Amino acid sequence: MSQVLDSSAVLEVLRPVQDPELRKSLVELNMIRNVKIAGSQVSFTLVLTTPACPLRQFIVEDCQRAVKQLPGVEEVVVDVTAETPQQKSLPDRQGIAGVKNILAISSGKGGVGKSTVAVNVAVSLAAAGAKVGMIDADIYGPNVPTMLGLDNAKITVKNGPQGEILEPAFNYGVKMVSMGFLIDKDQPVIWRGPMLNGIIRQFLYQVTWGDLDYLIVDMPPGTGDAQLTLCQAVPMAGAVIVTTPQTVALLDSRKGLKMFQQLKVPVLGIVENMSYFIPPDMPDRHYDIFGSGGGEKTAKELGVPMLGCVPIEIHLREGGDVGVPVVVGQPDSASAKALRDIAQRIAGKVSMAALA
Repeated sequence: MSQVLDSSAVLEVLRPVQDPELRKSLVELNMIRNVKIAGSQVSFTLVLTTPACPLRQFIVEDCQRAVKQLPGVEEVVVDVTAETPQQKSLPDRQGIAGVKNILAISSGKGGVGKSTVAVNVAVSLAAAGAKVGMIDADIYGPNVPTMLGLDNAKITVKNGPQGEILEPAFNYGVKMVSMGFLIDKDQPVIWRGPMLNGIIRQFLYQVTWGDLDYLIVDMPPGTGDAQLTLCQAVPMAGAVIVTTPQTVALLDSRKGLKMFQQLKVPVLGIVENMSYFIPPDMPDRHYDIFGSGGGEKTAKELGVPMLGCVPIEIHLREGGDVGVPVVVGQPDSASAKALRDIAQRIAGKVSMAALA
């Protein structure tokens, strides 16, 4: 007796197809929905766990191959969408209403390009279709407004039940708050720890973030008050450590990584920035200005993933200076491709942790 072509048969033939990162059945994860059959055509919705899924096309092709095994099926139409899972809550930490995942981009020392990585990761996730917010938590040196082209932006401050409520600035699909919006351009912030703790909590809880898939926090360098405040206040989906290949940067990055682990924050991996230099007039040449392989070696020694290596390119520096992130201004450059790949890997690891 021939097999009846109905939605049950479609789900059954799709049951062995797995999400390559989660290693679980798409059907069991409820990622296959709205199965419809019209003659020889089968259509359904594939609901990914992140808009930035790096294996999107691979999963679609696996699904199409599986369904075409059914007798009478000639065409398989897959409508792809995404629902980012919510990070696990913690009883001693207060989440932010509407915010699914909070991520820290951190470094052990300054000058390694942490803010550059954070901005381009945020913009890459937004470009992929995610709802993204960003906190510039480097209170003493707020550079994110410049990098996001928001130097002249003003944020609205309203009075609410819990005090002042900030309306974030917005550009390139990213909502953002920064100390840079609240002080004059050349005004130094000369604060002790308790005041810094207060402004970071305001950025977390007293901003109209709305619904966000990811809230990216660009941390100041080091292992001080800002890191402690963030890790103890909210449940964190994870932290990303940015370093350069040189020894002094790697030594400090190890301390930063260990700090997050001690505070029970998952370390998603290491990004090696300034990995090598690509001359604009000789794009086929690479120069290891700061050494090579340091990030990968450190990742292996500490048992954390290597998320990627970002080269030094003039486009990358120029984009930060003029407020056009390289993933927007020079999307085909080597640095832009590396940063998009890193954003996808981060999103994938966040989804894996949430669904584990």
